[in-house]
Amino acid sequence: MKRKKMSAKARREAVYGLIFIMPTIIGLLILNYYPIFETVYQSFCETGDFGKGNTFVGLANYITLFHDSEVFSTLFNSVKYAVLSLPLTVCLSLVLAVLLNRKMRLRGLYRTIYFLPMVCAPAAIAMVWKWMFNQDYGLLNHILNTKISWVTDPANAMIAIVVVGVWSSIGNNMILLLGGLQDIPKDYYEAASVDGSTGVHSFFHITIPLLSPMIFFIVQTGIMGALQLFDLPFMIMDKSSRAWPSVKTITYLFYEYAFERSDRGYGAAIIMLLICIISIITFILQKTEKKWVHYD
Repeated sequence: MKRKKMSAKARREAVYGLIFIMPTIIGLLILNYYPIFETVYQSFCETGDFGKGNTFVGLANYITLFHDSEVFSTLFNSVKYAVLSLPLTVCLSLVLAVLLNRKMRLRGLYRTIYFLPMVCAPAAIAMVWKWMFNQDYGLLNHILNTKISWVTDPANAMIAIVVVGVWSSIGNNMILLLGGLQDIPKDYYEAASVDGSTGVHSFFHITIPLLSPMIFFIVQTGIMGALQLFDLPFMIMDKSSRAWPSVKTITYLFYEYAFERSDRGYGAAIIMLLICIISIITFILQKTEKKWVHYD
């Protein structure tokens, strides 16, 4: 079939459109795609200062990586944080979303209060919680009348990080779930109540199945975010503390090698390992999605 020739006006509009989106295309290529290919390349190199003077060493960085116990200990910390924080975040966000979806006084104020942590600077959040966790004059120990070492005891350090992470994430997930709740037709609940369904029964058999696409999105993005945790341990914990190894994440190990030790090749190999793990988890989630996510 003979292709229809573009008119001069259509070509002009196409050129103008390309010109307008060109800054975005250039930005994506420079800021997103180029660093990806550069990271992959550097993971096979021994890099010099500022990433210059790369010497190709093949799989040497990966061989070293798989024999490095610190890589696996920090990876275990990242996975531990994800396993502890994500279920709490999803459950608490879901409960709050259901409660704040009902008609009640000051509903808008409560929603704003729970969402506030999302608009606060991570550095400010870390400083406030660091003060609250202080063993001698922290607010938590004052309220509980205890002397718990929240951020200096290896047994408690990860719990403290999880508490801050969950507190910071609830607001955003609650808003997402609220949006999903408001899209559920009221007819379902009315029909269920006529059949004698209780509120708890309707929650598990109507609300959760119809919210499953949003829950799936929160779980998937939550796993990615949890495995990439960097800022909270970095700002709350003191690296000289004996508890630091129990909360040191694999992303901080990457930062340590790439920027503190100027070994960007090994740092790139570490981050490529994390990317592979996240990709595998995402692939598994996508393959199992149809078994528990309902889109009707």
